[in-house]
Amino acid sequence: MNPKSQKVLIVGGVAGGASAAARLRRLDEHAEIIMFEKGPHISFANCGLPYYIGGSITDRERLLVQTPKGMADRFQIDVRTQSEVIAIHPHTRTIQIQSLEKGLYEESYDKLILSPGARPFIPNLPGNDHPLLYTVRNVTDIEHIKEKVTAEDTQSAIVVGGGFIGVEMAENLREAGLDVTMIESNAQLLAPYDPELAVLLAQEMEKHGVKLMFKQRVIGFHSHQSGIGVELESGQNQHADLVILAIGVTPDTTFLQSSGIALGARGHILVNEALESSLPDIYAVGDAIEVKDYIHGNQTTIPLAGPANKQGRIVADRIAGLNSTYKGTMGTSVIKIFELTAASTGSNEKTLKRLGINYQSVIVHPSSHASYYPGASAITLKLLFTPEGTILGAQAIGYEGVDKRIDDIATAIHFRGSIHDLAELELSYAPPYSSAKDPVNMVGYAAENIVSGRVQVFTYDQLPERRPDQTILLDVRSELEHNNGHIPSSLSIPVDELRQRLSELDMSKEIWVYCQVGLRGYTASQILRQYGFNVKNLSGGYKTYRMAQFQPTPFSSEESDNNNSHKKEDHVQTWTVDTNKSSNNEQKSIQPMHIDAELDVRGLSCPGPLMQVKKSMDQLPDGQTLRIQASDPGFYEDIQAWATMSRSSLLKLERGNSGVIEAVVSKNIVQPNPELVTAHALEADPASTMVVFSGDLDKAIASLIIANGAAASGRKVTMFFTFWGLTVIRKQSPQPISKSMIGRMFDMMLPRSSRKLRLSQMNMLGAGPKMIRGLMKHHNVPSLEELIQGAVDQGVEMVACQMSMDLMGIHRDELMDHVKSVGVGYYLGEASQANHNLFI
Repeated sequence: MNPKSQKVLIVGGVAGGASAAARLRRLDEHAEIIMFEKGPHISFANCGLPYYIGGSITDRERLLVQTPKGMADRFQIDVRTQSEVIAIHPHTRTIQIQSLEKGLYEESYDKLILSPGARPFIPNLPGNDHPLLYTVRNVTDIEHIKEKVTAEDTQSAIVVGGGFIGVEMAENLREAGLDVTMIESNAQLLAPYDPELAVLLAQEMEKHGVKLMFKQRVIGFHSHQSGIGVELESGQNQHADLVILAIGVTPDTTFLQSSGIALGARGHILVNEALESSLPDIYAVGDAIEVKDYIHGNQTTIPLAGPANKQGRIVADRIAGLNSTYKGTMGTSVIKIFELTAASTGSNEKTLKRLGINYQSVIVHPSSHASYYPGASAITLKLLFTPEGTILGAQAIGYEGVDKRIDDIATAIHFRGSIHDLAELELSYAPPYSSAKDPVNMVGYAAENIVSGRVQVFTYDQLPERRPDQTILLDVRSELEHNNGHIPSSLSIPVDELRQRLSELDMSKEIWVYCQVGLRGYTASQILRQYGFNVKNLSGGYKTYRMAQFQPTPFSSEESDNNNSHKKEDHVQTWTVDTNKSSNNEQKSIQPMHIDAELDVRGLSCPGPLMQVKKSMDQLPDGQTLRIQASDPGFYEDIQAWATMSRSSLLKLERGNSGVIEAVVSKNIVQPNPELVTAHALEADPASTMVVFSGDLDKAIASLIIANGAAASGRKVTMFFTFWGLTVIRKQSPQPISKSMIGRMFDMMLPRSSRKLRLSQMNMLGAGPKMIRGLMKHHNVPSLEELIQGAVDQGVEMVACQMSMDLMGIHRDELMDHVKSVGVGYYLGEASQANHNLFI
C-alpha cells in the first residue's frame, strides 16, 4: 500500500478505466479516485452491444457491467458521468471538465489515467450526417438502433464495413429479421484472416441470407423515399431503411492535441512498457494507445477489450508501487458468425509480408473431436512459422473447439514456443472433446515435417505460377473424388495405386501432389521422394483450393429494392419437395417424406461421406430414399454435384445446428427439388454445351452462331470459355485492378476484347479481321458483338473457367457483366445433362 494518500483522476471508464479504478482501490484504500465519463454509463459490455439487436441479450440492463452507484458503494470511487474532459494542463497538474451538472470547472491530480477509448471513424462524405446513418460505440447508440430496427416499417439494413463490429451487426440485424446487405471495400471480410479462410466466413454470411458486396467503395449517402441510399464508386446505388457505418475506429484523443503528450501518426497516445505517457504521472490504457507487437516488437494498435483490462490493472499496480509492465499484444481474438466460430492470434500473411519476415505456412482440416463420437465437425487450422520453427500466428474456423485450439497456440506464442512445442503438448482428451492427436498436435506435426525437410509444400495461390512443361499436377484421391471435382489439368492416380503406376510419371518433371486435405498427399510425396522424384504437396489439399474459389453471389440494386418490400422473416430455411405432381397451379401441401435408409457420416472428412453415400445408394433399389447426416462443410456442394452426375434426385438439403448437413437422396426416379439442385440439374433435354478454348475471331463467330441457333430452337445452351477463349468475353475498357507480374504479362499479350481478336488463318497483320467484319456487314450477318448480345438476350449461359482466369491473371471485373466464373465441375455437370457437346 502506498502510505501517502494520492488523488488519482481517470478519464474514461468501460474496460481500461473501470479496471484501473477497481484494482487501485483494492491496492490503496486511502487514495482519492475520481472517474470522468462523458456518457451516461461508466462500465458496459461494449462487445455485447450487437447481441442486444439480435435478441440474444434481451435485457438492456445486462449490458451494464457496473453503475456509478455500484462503484461508489463497493469501491468508494467518485464517478462523474455526463462529464467530458476537454483539456489537460500538465504544468498545473489540472484537467478541465465540461459537465452537464456543474458546467465548466477544473480538477487537480497527483496521477492521471487516460482511457478515452476510440470513436467510430466517420469519413468526410456527402450525407454523412443523415439521420438514418448509425454508428456503434455505446449503450445510447445501440438503443437508437434497437428503436429503429423494431419499428414496424423497418425491413432492411446496409452495413458498411466488414470488420468485427460490422460482421457482428450484420449477423444480428439478420437475426432480427431484416434484409441485410454488407458493403466492404476490400476483397474479403475480417482482415486478420488470410483470404482462403475468410471465404468460409463469407459463405456463412451468405448461407444465412446476408448479401455481400466486396471491393465496393462508398462515396456518399442520400435520402431515398422513406429510407437512405448508399452511393458506390462503381456507379451502383443501394437502398435500405437504415445504414450501420462500421469502417473502423479512431482514437478519441482530440482533447490532448495541445497538452504536450506525444501522439502517434494517427493520434494514438505513445506509452512505454509501464504504460506511462511522455509526461510524468500521466498514464494511458485501452483503444487510444499504441502498444508493442508482442511477436515482432514494432509499434501497433489493437483495439481489444482483453488487453485494455490488463492495461488498466497494470497502471493501478504502478501507481500503487508494484513493478508491473505490459509486454505487448498478440491480437488474440474470437468471433461468432451465425453457427461458425473464427479465432486468430499473432500475425497473418499480409502482416508478415509487410514486415518482410520470411515465413512458412501449413493448413490442416482435423475433426473437432474423435470422428467416431457423434457430432464431430471439421476445423480449418492454419499455422504460420519461421523456417526455424518459431510460431508467428494461427487462424482457425469451425463449428466447435476453435477457441481452445487458438488459445493453446496463443499460450505457446506467449512463452516463445515453437512448432515442436505444439507437437509435444499434452492436452486433455476424451472422445466427446478431442482426439488422441489433438488438432494442435496435428498442425505441429505437419509444420515439423516442413521444417525438417521431410516434405516440400506449395500453396493454392502458387498454382497460377506452375509451369506445365516442367511439372505434373497429380491428384492422389480416389477416382470418385476426382470425377466429382478436381484442379484442372491434373492427372489422377489414387495413392493406393501409386507404386504400381510410377511409370506414368515423368521423372524429369517436378510432381505437384494434392489430395483432399493434405494427409494422403503427404503419404504420396514420401513414396515418390523415395523413388527419386522431386515432389511437393499442396498444403490444405483440394479442400483449401476449392474454398479459395468462392466469390459472393452478385445482385443488383433492383433486387435490393424488391427485398425492401418483404416482411420481416426468419432467415433459416428448410427446403423439401412434394414429389406428388399436380395438374393445376394450386399450392400443394408438403407430405411427410418417406425414408428407406439412414446414413450418419458426421465426423468423416472428404472423401469419406461421398464414398459412404455411393456405397449405401448402390445397395438401394430404384426409387428408395437415403437420409444422410454429415459434418464436412464441403458435403453441401459435393452431394449436389454427385446427385446430378449419378442421376439421383436430391429431395432435401439443409444446414442445421453445429454445422450438421442433412440431405435426402432418392435413387434415380424421383424428380429433384428445384430449390436445391444446381441449375444444370433442372434443365431437361434438349440442351447444348460447348467449350470455347480458342480466342480466334472466326472460331468465336462460329461458336456464337451455333449458340444462337441452338437457343432459337429451344435448346438450353451453356458456353464454357477457357484459356484463350476468355478474350471473347473481356470488357473493352481496362479495369482498375492490381495484378501480379504474370497477370500484367498476359494483359499485354491478350486481345483486350472481342473487337481485337485475330483470325486463325489469313490474319494478314490485322487486315483479315477487318475484311471478315466487312463481309459480314455486307451480307447482313450480325457482328460478333451483336451475336454475343443476341445470345445473352436468348438466355444463353456464358461461364468462365475460374482456373484459367487464375492462371492468366484475369479478374472477374474484366469480364462482361453477364458472365459468371465457375469451376470445371460446373461445366461437367451441365455437359452430363446435354445431348450436344462441342469443343471449339
